[in-house]
Amino acid sequence: MSEDKLAGTLETSATDGNAIPNGKGHEPGEEIAASAKTSLAADCENPRKNENRESNLPESQEFLSGREEKKTTRFTDFEGKTSFGMSVFNLGNAIMGSGILGLAYAMANTGVILFLLLLTAVAVLSSYSIHLLLKSSGIVGIRAYEQLGYRAFGTPGKMAAGIAITLQNIGAMSSYLYIVKNEFPLVIQAFLKVDNPTSEWYLNGNYLVIILSVTVILPLALMKQLGYLGYTSGFSLSCMVFFLIAVIYKKFNVPCPFVDFAFNSTGSELNVSSSGHGGEENPACIPKMANLNIRTAYTIPILAFAFVCHPEVLPIYTELRNATKKKMQHVSNISIAVMYIMYFLAALFGYLTFYGKVEAELLHTYSRIDPYDTLILCVRVAVLTAVTLTVPIVLFPVRRAIQQMMFPNKTFYWPRHIAIAMCLLTFINMLVIFAPNILGIFGVIGATSAPCLIFIFPAVFYIRIVPKEEEPLCSVPKILAACFAGIGFLFMIMSLSFIIVDWTSGSKTTSSGH
Repeated sequence: MSEDKLAGTLETSATDGNAIPNGKGHEPGEEIAASAKTSLAADCENPRKNENRESNLPESQEFLSGREEKKTTRFTDFEGKTSFGMSVFNLGNAIMGSGILGLAYAMANTGVILFLLLLTAVAVLSSYSIHLLLKSSGIVGIRAYEQLGYRAFGTPGKMAAGIAITLQNIGAMSSYLYIVKNEFPLVIQAFLKVDNPTSEWYLNGNYLVIILSVTVILPLALMKQLGYLGYTSGFSLSCMVFFLIAVIYKKFNVPCPFVDFAFNSTGSELNVSSSGHGGEENPACIPKMANLNIRTAYTIPILAFAFVCHPEVLPIYTELRNATKKKMQHVSNISIAVMYIMYFLAALFGYLTFYGKVEAELLHTYSRIDPYDTLILCVRVAVLTAVTLTVPIVLFPVRRAIQQMMFPNKTFYWPRHIAIAMCLLTFINMLVIFAPNILGIFGVIGATSAPCLIFIFPAVFYIRIVPKEEEPLCSVPKILAACFAGIGFLFMIMSLSFIIVDWTSGSKTTSSGH
């Protein structure tokens, strides 16, 4: 009780500049040592002891009890549990997800060259924003996104970061489970050779989402530390590699224009554009290098959604073995580079398979060709496995954000840990049951919270946290950070404007068949 009371006193007095507002309780005199180490951290590449002691993860607070010597040693043991490779798997899995299914649709509405330029730009900017986060974290010795906001702008900054993380990751988890809702019944139908969907409960996507959430996602979400999910992340990424291989293979086995089978087995009918199988002689089978239309407005939100992993960066940094800023930057760069290659290949070969007929959810387009194709059936199972195993990774930062906003001074407590996870999964399941379609989730969430987490927050936190003595406001790094934040605002305003115009004009006719 006295520790919580003291922590509350320190948090309210954090604006005096001598205490690092990290939302935790301190022992008497600890804030003085922390402040001294903060000034040293600006001159050190790896302020390990300060960072270790000032970590703001609620899951790790039990390692910070007792005397100072024990704190550092025990937290170092905890921090060193996750290897470099497992960290790459976890961050790569946080990046990879349902976003890959919408990239072929994005390429169809931008063209190959323009899509490649935008994809490259977003990947480079994502890496730069992680650099800003890591440098800000190293200076103040804080490894929680919400607490960086608190360090920069006090409680409003903390709440803004927490709300953005919550919205972004709830949108991500909803999109993952939306894929389960749509694809799992198709997989079962293909296994059972059911031509006409019946009203059986095991063919109802809503029931299947609930069952999967309770039996698979919830047990993994109850893990105490993020590093434990490295093995499931590696398996999830291998499933997405299989998906990519299948997409490339099907490009050379699906005729253009493709034959569209009626799913209700009333017979098969040819696609309206299949008057001739002349391949490239048909205008519908010629790839466009650049293409601009109202749907192009969705491209930037979809790309931003596909690369956002920033809420997971600092927790993964905390659990990285022998963590340094340089080492974590390598983890981020490798993860982004691998996902960049996979994204481009999946988008390119998915687009070159269906061209203008590609849908917002790529997998559903394959079911129009042959719902009983064995390879596509296996791909569906692989993607379902991958997105299901990604949900627990994305849930961790949301739970941490909720705890930072609502219980900032509380130590780790199993009942609260479990209750937040169960409430989140219940809310997300309800959202998935009533969600309109996957493109709406990509567009709205990607156009709002993703630019905040990728562009705006890292830049403004960096400008506020890095001391003016080290980098004046007129210095090149801070000018670049300010321009970076401006890009984020521009992306957000443009994307939201186009999406609102698209919706209000009634031109939003998604062909995803949901």
